[in-house]
Amino acid sequence: MTVTSKGRKLRAIDLYSGVGGWSLGLRLAGIEVVGSYDRWGIANETNFKNNHHQAQTVDVRRLQLTDLPTDIDIVVGSPPCTEFSFSNRGGSGDLEDGLRDVIQFLSIVEHVRPRVWAMENVPRMAKIIEKESKEGGALQRFSALGIDTRILNLAEFGVPQRRLRCIAGNFDFDLLRSYDSKTSKLTLGQVVKSLGKSEKISDPVFGLEVVRSKLSDHVPEEPLNDEEIRINRAAKVTHTVYNAMSFPDRLDKPVRTITATCTRVSRESIVIASPEQPGMVRRLTVRERASLQGFPVTFQFYADRHSHKLRMIGNAIPPAFTYYLAHAMVNTPVSEIQSLAEVGKEFKGPVPLAVSAPPDRPGARFNPKRRFKFAIPSLQLKSGVRFEVSNCAVTDPVTWGIDFFFGNSKSIIALSLDAHLRSRLLGMMPPNLRRAVETSLGTLDKFLSTACVDDMQRIWSHKGPGVTTPFMLLDQLDLAGDSLRKVLSEHESFTQDALKEAISLEHGDDYADHLPGLAKLTRNRALIVAGLLVGATANVRLQREDVRPARRAKSAA
Repeated sequence: MTVTSKGRKLRAIDLYSGVGGWSLGLRLAGIEVVGSYDRWGIANETNFKNNHHQAQTVDVRRLQLTDLPTDIDIVVGSPPCTEFSFSNRGGSGDLEDGLRDVIQFLSIVEHVRPRVWAMENVPRMAKIIEKESKEGGALQRFSALGIDTRILNLAEFGVPQRRLRCIAGNFDFDLLRSYDSKTSKLTLGQVVKSLGKSEKISDPVFGLEVVRSKLSDHVPEEPLNDEEIRINRAAKVTHTVYNAMSFPDRLDKPVRTITATCTRVSRESIVIASPEQPGMVRRLTVRERASLQGFPVTFQFYADRHSHKLRMIGNAIPPAFTYYLAHAMVNTPVSEIQSLAEVGKEFKGPVPLAVSAPPDRPGARFNPKRRFKFAIPSLQLKSGVRFEVSNCAVTDPVTWGIDFFFGNSKSIIALSLDAHLRSRLLGMMPPNLRRAVETSLGTLDKFLSTACVDDMQRIWSHKGPGVTTPFMLLDQLDLAGDSLRKVLSEHESFTQDALKEAISLEHGDDYADHLPGLAKLTRNRALIVAGLLVGATANVRLQREDVRPARRAKSAA
């Protein structure tokens, strides 16, 4: 039921409203949103023009309770998630500051006394609410509001995106889950295809139709160049800590989480095979992101900067989800729920259309001291254990070399890869193994002897042409590491002794046994010893023997 006993529509307010993802879902469910509140002016403009209700530009923290409208049945909102997100400084955000917004939201609920309320945030918020609701916690005083929290995957509610979110409120979550039969399960590929080349566009989520000339913000970016592809692939496929992702992103599944900020070379960005240019890959357009975030194709984003539109979309709660949540808040039976395709026709996009913002272009200007830091794919393990090619920008000219890191998040250990280590390890080998090792390292040594190392920084910072690129060096090290690992895998006794010798050279016999992460090195000793030899060989040729990584670097965490 979306009307009161007196026959009027249920009235709602939307806090921390952004562009109106909550408001649109509630509207489509027959609920009147009488006011939205957000501090970002251009988001409020977008909300007002699309949802046709008052959207006030105000810091919700400073909002006076007496200024709120009366006779409110529903309160919804999405307090900022920045301080709670693990993507913010590895989860080390200011939780106390972030809780100020949650407390303000609940204070408004407490003051307005609506029939029902709901709040959205990142999944981490569920445990924070549980902890802070206990005796002595920052949220204990709100226990009378009947706070229930669940972590939901919005892909189960008609959103073509694997977006996990904490939803808190006092409504029937089981009823919400029962709407599953009314939702469509869409993939990234279906959304991209639906916005393709045809002159009539069919909205993949809401079933709307629009002629291509009326489709805004669907301007493809330039495809990623070779350098951007290498950086993206390293961040997604061979990251030293996080799980591997597909590259390009798979089209046969819902898309990964759409974020508010990303660059052409970020781990977070979604990269697809370009439908317009076979063999190339590109990032998503603004319109593709919006559809994947559950917005109708006629919803307009009013901003003159591409980055602002990405932020608007990434920060929004998908209206395709809030439509179903709104029905759960008013206890609509499953049998009475209309699909998004049925109700979407009621949404009329605003006029005039938003001007499409120019998309990002490949970076053209770089610092002459631009940093390079990539793990050698064949010589890395997860949990940060890796052999890493990097440049040292504090020297003049910039120097290049290979470092080895292991340990744990609280104590990162490094070993010096130099001529002395190489000599000691080669000297420990029986003659037949030494010949095989030197043969395996021969191609790398030949490459290094002719490489124009001075070119690498100039090419990497895009300051001029050259012969040897940093990625050429990385590829040669990768090949050498893979080859040498295979050779050493048949010599367990030697690799065990060699690993112990390398650790003792740097840290001494007594201390070495207590270093964190040694068990993992021992289990993978063929790979580690191969990396020690490859790295030491390269550093000798790169003349980086005098550059020593810190023996122990305490993590800030």
